[in-house]
Amino acid sequence: MKGTLKPRIKICCIGSVKEAKMAIELGASALGLVSNMPSGPGVISDDKIAEIVRIIPPPIASFLLTSETDAEKIILHQKRVGTNTIQLVDKLQTGTYEDIRTSVNNIKLVQVIHVLDESSIDEAIAVSQHVDAVLLDSGDPNLKVKELGGTGRIHNWEISKIIHQKLDIPIFLAGGIHPDNIIKAIRLVQPFGIDLCNGVRTNGKLDESKLRNLFKIIETV
Repeated sequence: MKGTLKPRIKICCIGSVKEAKMAIELGASALGLVSNMPSGPGVISDDKIAEIVRIIPPPIASFLLTSETDAEKIILHQKRVGTNTIQLVDKLQTGTYEDIRTSVNNIKLVQVIHVLDESSIDEAIAVSQHVDAVLLDSGDPNLKVKELGGTGRIHNWEISKIIHQKLDIPIFLAGGIHPDNIIKAIRLVQPFGIDLCNGVRTNGKLDESKLRNLFKIIETV
């Protein structure tokens, strides 16, 4: 399934029931809920994630952002919070994607690829055989303190465009996207979805005016 000209919008770093309801009312197709991370914004407790998940209506997707790299730990993590999608922000080191699928009914798996250079193309192709979607972000898991998202940086969208062209599954584009550059991102990469965190926030809080403006801009695509 290739990307669409008018992408779905995923609002990440949701921090409260109030933010979740705002994002849904204004047009978000998916919400990202950030669990414990080595760095980056938006981290909330598993209890808070579970509380927010309970008010998210179908068909809105609820994404658990987990930094766990062991399949069994990821399974336990999802069962604590109840999201319908797992976003793996780091590479799976122990166990398999199939282990997760067989343990969690109807779960969707989204693997983050941190676009560092052209080697990310082969990485995305390899993982695409096992997941439902790939999310292209601007972190760096090779640092001493891993960056696994929420950097506010733009990566090389030309590489993301190539990845999109080579994959048969949806891609989400993340990293430094905001109302002023989202049209450029959509036209160049043509992703299935756009993922935003910092670009629609003010002082760490979801900004209703920025979010409204974003969705107005999307309507012009």
